[in-house]
Amino acid sequence: MANKLHPSNIQHIEITDSLFGRYVSMIAESILPYQWGALNGRVDISDSDQWEALNGRVTNERVSSCIDNFRIAAGEKKGAHSGAVFQDTDAYKWLEAAAYCIQIGKAGALKEQADELVDLIASAQQPDGYLNTYFTIANPEKRWKNLAEGHELYCAGHLIEAAVAYYHATGSEKLLTVAKRFADLIGTVFGPEEGKCKGYPGHQEIELALVKLYRVTRENRYLDLARFFLSERGKEPNYLIREMETTKDFRLFPEFSHYDAEYAQTHLPPIEQTSAEGHAVRAVYMFSAMADLAKECDDEQMKQACKTLWENITTKRMYITGGIGSSGLLERFTVDYDLPNDRMYCESCASIGLMMFGQRMNLLTRDASYYEVVERALCNTVLAGISAKGDRYFYVNPLEVWPDNCKSSTSMSHVKPVRQEWFSCACCPPNIARTLASVGQYIYSEDEKSIYINQFISSKLHTAMVGTDVTIHLNSSYMQDGCVRITVESACAHPFTVRVRVPSFLKKPVFLLDDTEISPVIENGYAVLAVSRAGEQTFTLRALVEPELVAANDQVRSDIGKLALMFGPFVYCLEEADNGKNLANVFVGYNAAIQRRDSLAKLPGDLPTLCLDGERLVRTTEQAGALYAKPKFEKAKGSLTAVPYCLWCNRDPGEMLVWMKAQL
Repeated sequence: MANKLHPSNIQHIEITDSLFGRYVSMIAESILPYQWGALNGRVDISDSDQWEALNGRVTNERVSSCIDNFRIAAGEKKGAHSGAVFQDTDAYKWLEAAAYCIQIGKAGALKEQADELVDLIASAQQPDGYLNTYFTIANPEKRWKNLAEGHELYCAGHLIEAAVAYYHATGSEKLLTVAKRFADLIGTVFGPEEGKCKGYPGHQEIELALVKLYRVTRENRYLDLARFFLSERGKEPNYLIREMETTKDFRLFPEFSHYDAEYAQTHLPPIEQTSAEGHAVRAVYMFSAMADLAKECDDEQMKQACKTLWENITTKRMYITGGIGSSGLLERFTVDYDLPNDRMYCESCASIGLMMFGQRMNLLTRDASYYEVVERALCNTVLAGISAKGDRYFYVNPLEVWPDNCKSSTSMSHVKPVRQEWFSCACCPPNIARTLASVGQYIYSEDEKSIYINQFISSKLHTAMVGTDVTIHLNSSYMQDGCVRITVESACAHPFTVRVRVPSFLKKPVFLLDDTEISPVIENGYAVLAVSRAGEQTFTLRALVEPELVAANDQVRSDIGKLALMFGPFVYCLEEADNGKNLANVFVGYNAAIQRRDSLAKLPGDLPTLCLDGERLVRTTEQAGALYAKPKFEKAKGSLTAVPYCLWCNRDPGEMLVWMKAQL
């Protein structure tokens, strides 16, 4: 299909934004070096309770053995496999992030470490192409015998993604050859042909990775294998459910006693599914692959299924922060509008997966509205998952935290009131790193005749359009003055268009060309700006961007009678550091005046704090101190200070609250 829309090459994008530029610079300077230390066992694992439960065995180890596992599998070191069965992917995602840093020219000293890791991974590959340290070291006879829990295909997918990224960054085919050998082995084991296994991944990931491998190699067998894995899912008899019944002597996760078809997205064929079910990360990774295949294969039925699933997530099962997966048990979706704030899960990886799904839906449909959600997830849950210094992480992203009740061995043990140094299940830290290192792909996209600007993150893009060298300078200050300036430098006079997404938070937008007001056509949520002459011209978007209070649908029981505060795409929250303890007794009026104040000192982005008047219950019972007594409500007026949710818990730890009770 001609004129396909695709993300711009991140090699040609420079992030200059005061918020995202800070994180992108830190990826190579400090974040990936810190994570490399963690993967090599030099960072303490904080969630020891979770660690001890992994793989159904107790261990006293408190550090990651990720890189050591590769050394053992490669024969460079003796020992037993340790850690999660899927721990290989921590290294693959780290390597993918490093590749993006190399590609954008920010690798620094990472290149040598990355090359060493590539060599180690290649050495760990078995003669037949197989590559998985857990099964190679601990259970070689169990290959492909526990797809529900074993994560072999999931690990293979992240290997492929890392290999493709590394090839694009360096031109080296060494890791790509490793990935192709493994993918080709998988193709001999699985497939529709007689005698091949009709199984599919317990944790989806390889499907979208195979599409990436196809796009690099143009080998149809990889696209066919991705389609096979999706087409087999949901057929009866249910492969994974039947497997769980026949492999009871080989359990890896005790919590999978709750395993069911909906959890694994095998309750229906993917194209027949109408609601997001089960494990949130697995679901959106699968939906991302479906959107990819719908585009590559011009599959209208799959496209419509993706639209239906997207609508279900974003209108009934998504938090205001772009978080998904509300259940603390098995990290899963539950039912429509079940969005509790204090015991929710909202894994960082799930919001990254939602970004991936939204980006692909935009590329498939050219509809700007998908970026409303991509932006929401990025600016809130994803950024909140990493500290401002880049060395602490949230796995779970709640909207209400009372530190005292986040106790281990309770239903609240998954909620951490502070970011952690590392995790026994460390999928989120390197996933955040690879997302931020490649954030340029979420800003710009291109086809043969247009450049699309999807988010207002200050940056520069160098590209070619209709045979002409083009440079875009995007300077965004909409959070300060409502302005976005887009300077276009074109070497020749060949006409093309710049399509600028007009977000819903911009009120009364006005466009100017070199200080003269213009009225561009709006198509699918994009303002179409025509460029027809050589040289430099500046388009300016001016709009009203004001903080506002937001209510939830009345079916969201946890938020009935409550208000949240937003400014642009950013959700704001109250912290104990500014507002004292027991934030649950705060009330605000739905028409309360909101004032901007200075940004938080020493934190990135120059995002303002917000102040508004509110009330607090200072007494609730006639008998002071009684647990229950005759009501006597007394309130006190006061001022409240709200900070960006993405920056919460970067100061003194304490309570946090997004949804505030409304004065009715």
